[in-house]
Amino acid sequence: MTGTPLRIVRLANFVTPASGGLRTALRELGRGYLAAGHEPVLIVPGERFTDRDTEQGRVVTLPGPLLPGTGGYRVLTDRRRVTALLEDLAPDRLEVSDRTTLRWTGRWGRRARVPSVMVSHETADGVLRTWGLPDHLARRTADSLNTRTAHVYSRVVCTTEYAEREFVRIGARNVVRAPLGVDLMERHPALCDPALRARHARGAEALLVLCSRLSVEKRPGTALDALQELVRRGRRAVLVVAGDGPLRARLEQRARERGLPVTFLGHVSGRAALGALQASADVCLAPGPAETFGLAALEALACGTPVVASASSALPEVIGAAGAAAADRPEAFADAVEAVLSRPGRERREAARARAECFGWGTAVEAFLAAHDTEVLGRRDAPARPAAREGAA
Repeated sequence: MTGTPLRIVRLANFVTPASGGLRTALRELGRGYLAAGHEPVLIVPGERFTDRDTEQGRVVTLPGPLLPGTGGYRVLTDRRRVTALLEDLAPDRLEVSDRTTLRWTGRWGRRARVPSVMVSHETADGVLRTWGLPDHLARRTADSLNTRTAHVYSRVVCTTEYAEREFVRIGARNVVRAPLGVDLMERHPALCDPALRARHARGAEALLVLCSRLSVEKRPGTALDALQELVRRGRRAVLVVAGDGPLRARLEQRARERGLPVTFLGHVSGRAALGALQASADVCLAPGPAETFGLAALEALACGTPVVASASSALPEVIGAAGAAAADRPEAFADAVEAVLSRPGRERREAARARAECFGWGTAVEAFLAAHDTEVLGRRDAPARPAAREGAA
């Protein structure tokens, strides 16, 4: 394991402009690498070229086209420009958070003799199933994709045992486990805001919250269907949806047509505001069946709020007993919500916080650095304010 500072160049696509689990993970890992004595450089797509020093190290955006129907996702499509930037940066390590459109960077790393890591932020077969592929075809396609991924990268990092299974299935031997984390100082139960809660839920109404991108793979409609089932049973409950995406208009129409007590907040700017919402809820819902970790759910736990998650995802592994897992049916989600709400309030909130305390970002950073064959070299503060660089690529 090397004991010298490394320039760790990270590439990612499908990063939303303002929020999202991947954006959070990239920021916190970058901050951790920088504080550990290394030099992180992040390359992401954007509307135009920028090059800034930030709290997570240097961040370069290259112009990338918008993907239609994705609600703001952009991708790095200019391979020549990305290659030229990589050659100019001369990384000691490469870390890639996109196993599809950026898989070619693994081959670049091999040619340049730069050890490379692919971070598996989702299961390939899970995503393919959410897009409608039959199970057998999704598995076959995923196995082919994962075989090529494992071949071209030095290591594949999986955040949970759930995410690791599809690589174990194909016999990959270069897979390592490294969990993500949560900021336990930023997210905490004291963020609970009675006034905020009263704004959304009256009296004994149960306040359910969904913090999610409103896209097909996240299955946000399950939250609305579960609420409808709860209301049908006589449970006084309301749902607040924090997030935006291509399905928002369709979901709003569904809520109106069914007369459901749902509030759509859109994108919630400010991590403190989102934390207050999570801390003020009775239950947070995480219906995405292909989640391999679920940072929003972990943030809710840190706020002392239990989570009901899809049993098809990795979240049961993450939340443990601090919530409940449910089959991907409205009735099952409603059952799980009822089960969680039947526990004494103080007991379920203490269990949620205790579970979150098992996942600090410091542990995550050390695990990711180990995947790069390096370690924490020292501690230093990251720049507090972004600084623009001169020039353009």
